[in-house]
Amino acid sequence: MPLLVGVLAVGLMAAAPGDTSTADGKPEKHAKKSGGTVVLDPEKYAGMEVCATCHEDKAREVAKTVHGAAKLPARIAKPLWGCEGCHGPGKAHAESGGDTSLIHRLSQATPEERTAVCLSCHGGQDERINFRRSEHQIGQVSCDSCHAPHGEGGHERLLRKEPNDLCFSCHGEKRNDFSLPFHHKVPEGLMKCVDCHNQHGGFTRQQRAFGTDAPCLRCHSDKQGPFTYEHLALRLEGCTGCHLPHGSNNPRLLTRSEQRFVCLECHSQIVSPGEEFPTVGTPTFHNLSQGRYQTCTTCHVMIHGSNISNVFFE
Repeated sequence: MPLLVGVLAVGLMAAAPGDTSTADGKPEKHAKKSGGTVVLDPEKYAGMEVCATCHEDKAREVAKTVHGAAKLPARIAKPLWGCEGCHGPGKAHAESGGDTSLIHRLSQATPEERTAVCLSCHGGQDERINFRRSEHQIGQVSCDSCHAPHGEGGHERLLRKEPNDLCFSCHGEKRNDFSLPFHHKVPEGLMKCVDCHNQHGGFTRQQRAFGTDAPCLRCHSDKQGPFTYEHLALRLEGCTGCHLPHGSNNPRLLTRSEQRFVCLECHSQIVSPGEEFPTVGTPTFHNLSQGRYQTCTTCHVMIHGSNISNVFFE
């Protein structure tokens, strides 16, 4: 017996699938638009009470969720309230005794089709407006990969698991990063992946939230500036030019085992032909074989930027 419930309706249905009759062997979906208005035939809808007579357990689960408690605006046609808002007209399915060819089974739909059903209600919300251009959508990850529309997961926001566990179920290599000696406190429960990444998509690489370096600066606000004397590396490469954000074997999440080696990646006096921003080498009196010159920030304390010193002295 298919699962027919899903108490939240499909919004204005502006993105609803077009009219599909049963004559072509496919279940009928919502009627197509006419002059910008969705035209529905109430005679084809059974109502969620009828759905619940067969799918009682699912109906009971959904009633406990935000979908079940949703207050639908008057602009949503009443036939779209309840299960049929997601699964399409169900009267023919019910009268046939449960013929699965007469209902829109989302479990048999493509990821794009399942996502389209969710976004017909949620697509206009600020956090999700970019989902169609997100890495997740491109990678065939649909909304129900993480969310259980009927509430089976029992977690907030209808998630199937705890947020970090959901991310790690695909991004297992990042779980390993967080097991390194120095890491952000994600395993300890003090941070979540979504504190730094927008899982629903955005305009930055790795779906970083709030811009390239903004996730870092939300906590490390003292590094934000603006500064009179900027560290050019920070402007060009950002925080990840020197730090590994998920975890590292090195203190301060540095990319190199010793601080001087991070600095020498730029300050090596090696200038490539035609380089737009030639680097500044280390002064001749900096004998890097001596310990006093091996920890650059002993002198260059304000390495992220300074309002006083152009060489970032304190």
